Amino acid sequence: MKNMKFYGVGGQGVVTATKVMSSAVSLYEDKYAITVPAYGHERRGAPVYSDIIMDDKPITLNCFVYHPDVVIVMDETVVDKNVNIGAGCAEHTILVLNTGSREKAESLACQFGFKEVYYADATHIAVEYIGRNIPNGPILGVLAKTGIVSIESIETALIDFFGEKAGEKNAKSARAAYEKTAKM
Repeated sequence: MKNMKFYGVGGQGVVTATKVMSSAVSLYEDKYAITVPAYGHERRGAPVYSDIIMDDKPITLNCFVYHPDVVIVMDETVVDKNVNIGAGCAEHTILVLNTGSREKAESLACQFGFKEVYYADATHIAVEYIGRNIPNGPILGVLAKTGIVSIESIETALIDFFGEKAGEKNAKSARAAYEKTAKM
């Protein structure tokens, strides 16, 4: 079982990213996934989170993730808004981060105790490929680099979710992020 926690701010597509990820593993990888979004605070700029639980077997629980295997941070400013991205993490928890700065990746890894970090500038890639500051497609490309899901499954799920025109742009942004992902 893999437990994932996505953090970001309202307007970035955090909940959409988890829905697309769930579709990618459920429809294209013969795995099971549930998405557990946190509603009630969804306003642009406010901290938002959403969880995914995935497994090779049917999932019989439906709850928030309290001990994530992977933490995905779509906007590093959530830390400045008193969000503890390291809550419940273990030594093996992976951080997937939207930043183009190795220094920022190292800083957050050190601050919260992450030993493995994957990062790329998903915001810049989103603006370049889709023309909007909505980094959900590119961050899924960074997540694919961890090996939890294939980039091909992410691309197909993005096209399914957004339709042909917007989906193709998002799929290309995911692929670009996947190829530009750095690991530390």
